[in-house]
Amino acid sequence: MLNRKSLLVLAAVGVGVLAAPSVAVADHASNPHTSTMHAKGHSPHPATFFGEPDGVRHINSDIAFRGNLAFNGNYDGFRIIDISDPDNPRELLHQRCNGDQGDISVHGDILVRSWNSKKAVARTCDGDTVPAGWEGVHVFDISDLTDPDLVASVELPCGSHTTTLAPDLGNNRLIVYSNNSSSAGCTGGDPAGDFIDVIEVPVDHPENSSLLRREPLAGPLTAVATGCHDMGVILGDANLAACASADATNVFDIGDNALPGGTLEDPQFLYTISEPGVGQAGTNGRWHSATFTWDGEVIILGWEPGGGAAPECETADPDVDKSAFFYDADTGAKLGQWTLPRGQDGVAENCTIHNYNVVPLRSGRYVLVSGNYQAGTWVTEFTDPANPVTLGWSDPPAITPLDLGGAWSSYWYNNFIYESSITVGLNVYLISGSATARAIRLPHLNPLTQEFTIR
Repeated sequence: MLNRKSLLVLAAVGVGVLAAPSVAVADHASNPHTSTMHAKGHSPHPATFFGEPDGVRHINSDIAFRGNLAFNGNYDGFRIIDISDPDNPRELLHQRCNGDQGDISVHGDILVRSWNSKKAVARTCDGDTVPAGWEGVHVFDISDLTDPDLVASVELPCGSHTTTLAPDLGNNRLIVYSNNSSSAGCTGGDPAGDFIDVIEVPVDHPENSSLLRREPLAGPLTAVATGCHDMGVILGDANLAACASADATNVFDIGDNALPGGTLEDPQFLYTISEPGVGQAGTNGRWHSATFTWDGEVIILGWEPGGGAAPECETADPDVDKSAFFYDADTGAKLGQWTLPRGQDGVAENCTIHNYNVVPLRSGRYVLVSGNYQAGTWVTEFTDPANPVTLGWSDPPAITPLDLGGAWSSYWYNNFIYESSITVGLNVYLISGSATARAIRLPHLNPLTQEFTIR
């Protein structure tokens, strides 16, 4: 996900490169792909990063799921898409909210949307004025899918790049961890960004949503303080959280463990994970994404060299720039890594191992589905983390004319893979083979939150 610094640089560079919008047209069935990857339906939302300025830009970002609905965020709100027929997903509504980057979390009739950075002039969200200089999260009541209602605005001094939602239904509330991604432009300067914003959303009265507290982070070891980019949470018997932060991913206990006794509201720091060549000063990036295997035994981390805007998966690039990393969740010890095996050698194909989730399998196998910008969508088995195996992929050709694009996020949900393609919209895939057999169907999914364990 493009952080504040990337957005500022690219806005300046990109508008100079292209004088007119370049809007990609979806045809994901024609992408180079393995025989195991089968293109299904498509919900179009054509957009361009370089061809439209901030304030007009509406590129596609992250996805959340509820029943037969996908909620696909974008830089001007979010779309609600009926996915009951994977061959023919249908947009039901595009809710407008004119501030990047539009990552979303959904629970029941509540949707939380990130507003990433201050704007020089006032904008609007659901028809309400958002003052110049405001940043934070917006909370929507989506009980009426034809007319979502903005009911709360929680202002945060470092904005909100992404959110991670943890239901705390015993207390009739949602705990939302807001991740700020970069301290550039953060109120108070760089050191002020080194924390997690912990927000409370009362289920019965979301209009009373508020900032509860800030959780400080350990590190960084060598890099500038940035806070979390993304934060993965697993509940059930594990109760752990992993914050992908600068060069030191922070791992927390968030409740019901023997020691040391953290809670959803007040996580207890356990340890940090660092990796040579990732996030340290001079490496042009930072930890980006974190999630867990469904048994809570392994943490999967990714990082974003080049801020999501650079071609970092070329054949000649070092393995560390184009890998997902696997760590023991109890100790932080490294177990292995998977390196993208297909070089992205077209003209300026922006690429990192970006947003992903693990298939919920009763079999005990570990299967990762990942969206990797212009490297597309990949499926990898890492049951043996030291020897991961690629199961399938769909890799689009380089975008022409030049633009930032590709798979922002790719997630498994109820036997299909849903890809949010930045300039194209929502693509659906099916992967064949036995590795994903016995997958559990879910009533809903926020990909950064695993609400139970499978052991």
